Amino acid sequence: MSDLMNRREFLGTSAAGAGSVLLGTQLGQVSVLANPREGWPGKLPPVNIYKVFVGGKGGWPTPNLNEQAEIGRLEQHLSDTERQLGDVKFIGSSEWVKSPQQAAKVAAKFTGADGVLVFNSGCVLERTLAPILKAGQPTVVFSQPYSGHDWCKICKMPQAGKKVVLLATSDFGKITELAGVMRVARRLRQTRVIHIGRQWGITLSPELKEKLGVEIVPVDIDRFRKVCQGVSAKATEAEAEQWIQHAQKVVEPSKQDILKASRVYLAMKKIISDEGARAITINCLGGFALDELGYPCLGFSKLNDHGIVASCEADMYSTVTMLMFGYAFGVPGFISDPVFDTATNQLIHAHCVSATKMEGPAGPRCPYIIRSHAERRVGACLQVKHRIGRPITCAKLVNLDTMLISTGKIIGNPDVDRACRTKMATSVANARKMLDNWGCGVVEGGMVEHLHRVLFYGDRLQNIKHLGVLMGLKVMEEV
Repeated sequence: MSDLMNRREFLGTSAAGAGSVLLGTQLGQVSVLANPREGWPGKLPPVNIYKVFVGGKGGWPTPNLNEQAEIGRLEQHLSDTERQLGDVKFIGSSEWVKSPQQAAKVAAKFTGADGVLVFNSGCVLERTLAPILKAGQPTVVFSQPYSGHDWCKICKMPQAGKKVVLLATSDFGKITELAGVMRVARRLRQTRVIHIGRQWGITLSPELKEKLGVEIVPVDIDRFRKVCQGVSAKATEAEAEQWIQHAQKVVEPSKQDILKASRVYLAMKKIISDEGARAITINCLGGFALDELGYPCLGFSKLNDHGIVASCEADMYSTVTMLMFGYAFGVPGFISDPVFDTATNQLIHAHCVSATKMEGPAGPRCPYIIRSHAERRVGACLQVKHRIGRPITCAKLVNLDTMLISTGKIIGNPDVDRACRTKMATSVANARKMLDNWGCGVVEGGMVEHLHRVLFYGDRLQNIKHLGVLMGLKVMEEV
């Protein structure tokens, strides 16, 4: 193994070692973009949100409202949201709905919509909203200040099981946030997840498809091995060169370790593209031929940077959590093995897989060092240095009906030779209370279900609470 390998040393010797890395097999070039019609990772059809304008002029608070100008102003905000999100389309007519009878006729047109956005301008909302909610669509009500008194009843409806979120705000940016959140349910029903290795837990349950619509595509090791053998030496070398170029340094891994990891990444990318998948997970500690094929850790990091969910240890709950946050907010997650330090009021998250673009594919790259896998001291993975001062959300879907969640702030990147390579220290509100309430008493399953959490940049607490209302999920804070 090398101590510190620089880029020149790597490039000067990589060609000689490529043949042995590829198991002595040359099967020609394999395209890693097997679906050129959609590109990489492939664009999904737009999510359709039905817009409804309720109220108009007359009575408190807008007796002289210019109805046409008001709808024009609101439509401009919707156009801005469509442009910002890129995959949301607002459908429906631009007319005022002023009675329950009109609302019932509009609700009959919701077929094909993935959600409903209601704009309120007066004191007719409660009675007019009833036919709209009866249609059963997830509904967001945007109520600007001075738009009637009905908010005091609408805000209580989620407690009665209604899938309605009230936005009582002057911030039109919240429309964009909630439109993003409203993508999640539809996108999950369009999602295929590649699963490599032995299946266990919720992956084996038909409830995953029945409740959330997520489809599992099992891939056996023999198929993966053949795809690996088909990746060209040239493509492998080019991929490895990129890792070296962007790294601050390489510590333990040899050239062969990085080449193997690069080939595993290209093989994963090929299978994902062939299957039209949006996520991949590998039971990397349960039958995956790590010594023969290489470690998937580098590949997981890069896939997450590209907006494709990649998760280790076949943790399907964490995989779905990452999908939900990715669809809602466009950010990747960092699966961790958390440890508490109540002396400093910290929750420290550690793992050997982390994205480097935690703010999304177009965001900045966090610095990283290429290291060996911490547990076995072989292979290649990343030690990522996360951005100090950033707020984070820690979450995990459990039991297919509950989202566990907490928030904190990144305060450091501990660099000690214990536990996994990437370590993110976060300050939390009350570490002792959080420790005592870990799992909120609802987690079922083994160590992975109880232990793993997923970290995301940004404080997403309120929007996840909104997502819970819209999807019928319980949201429980681990504090």
